Amino acid sequence: MTGIIFSDLGQAASFMALEWVQTALHERLGFLPFPATLNVRPKDTADAQVWSRIRGNSAGLALGRKQDGFCEARLFPIALVVASGAEADKIPGAILLPEVKNYPDNKIEIVAPVRLKEHLGVQDGDQLTWEFLN
Repeated sequence: MTGIIFSDLGQAASFMALEWVQTALHERLGFLPFPATLNVRPKDTADAQVWSRIRGNSAGLALGRKQDGFCEARLFPIALVVASGAEADKIPGAILLPEVKNYPDNKIEIVAPVRLKEHLGVQDGDQLTWEFLN
């Protein structure tokens, strides 16, 4: 699936910095995530349909019991595909889907063990491709 990177309100950073969130993400994903998310929107209608199907047909992984007044969330493990020369490398990651009413269908928040914009040298408007893992 491919998405287009965009900046948002930056509200995820305070959630991602919570100790229980970092611990839960590490336990479920096997990596300690950078304390922020990267926002993307599906690149086109086909990608939007893929995301809708994944979100609707997969329970994902529960982040854990909500604490500190924050909502519950689901995790969808992914591998970010990074073209480097003739080979494609992969970075572990996950889509973090908050379980809140009226959460935008076209907003996807990605967590990874690195600050993705800096690590990949990307900016708003650039594309990011990933694969869903079972």
